[in-house]
Amino acid sequence: MKTQKDLRGLLGIAPSIAVLMLICAPVHGQWVKVPADAIPRSPDGKPHLSAPAPRLPDGHPDLSGIWEPNGNKYVLNLAADLQPGDVPFQPWAKTLVDQRADGSHSREDPTANCLPQGVPRINAAPPPWKLVQTAGFVVIIYEAANLWRQIFLDGRELAQDYVPTWLGYSTGKWEGDTLVVDTKGFNGKAWMDQAGKPTTDALHVIERFRRKDFGHMDIQITIDDPKVYTKPWTVTEPMHLLTNTELMESVCNENNLDLEHLPGSRIPGNPIQ
Repeated sequence: MKTQKDLRGLLGIAPSIAVLMLICAPVHGQWVKVPADAIPRSPDGKPHLSAPAPRLPDGHPDLSGIWEPNGNKYVLNLAADLQPGDVPFQPWAKTLVDQRADGSHSREDPTANCLPQGVPRINAAPPPWKLVQTAGFVVIIYEAANLWRQIFLDGRELAQDYVPTWLGYSTGKWEGDTLVVDTKGFNGKAWMDQAGKPTTDALHVIERFRRKDFGHMDIQITIDDPKVYTKPWTVTEPMHLLTNTELMESVCNENNLDLEHLPGSRIPGNPIQ
């Protein structure tokens, strides 16, 4: 039986849930179904998703494909697999997350205002994303809000005069069969997840992409933001491959039928700025 507090929490997060559902509205499965080449198939003709991961001529695993998280667990709470005490919050950040726990602050979530979800939250969002891999760079195209990331593999360093962004600046390198992606340069305006974990301009995200077989990939994520946490912490998100489909256009404001809850056209403020 739900208490009044439970009901207030559900009502408080309703706007964010509504926007999240509407962001996911495009049905990518309705795209013309053209069977993709180079997909291993079982005797019954279905994709053989447990087949070995493909490789490029340079020997590295080919991470290319359209990927989707296994449900929405991690976009709701990135630390869903951890115990509550395993996320080492700074005192101010713990207080803020506790305040946001009842959902009454959900309209302050940038995502509820059709602003970018940030990294790594955007990987865990329900709409799929396409990874395109070349020898010199990787591009990730997100169906959510039509965003993209460039991950440079040419050894470059992050410039010191960068303009902070929602998705940061990413470089990558191979460690065996794992692509290690280093991202900095965030603007500190995104929420880490729908639970309300804040981010700052000191955020540093390390993602380790490992394609386990043809149809499954794990992303190990290390969060290092000394303004928010007393030490780095790590989680792993499983992804699965979508076959015989394509991304669809997704325009958040066009789909948003709950505009009346928005506080205005401003960018939600950052409590520590």
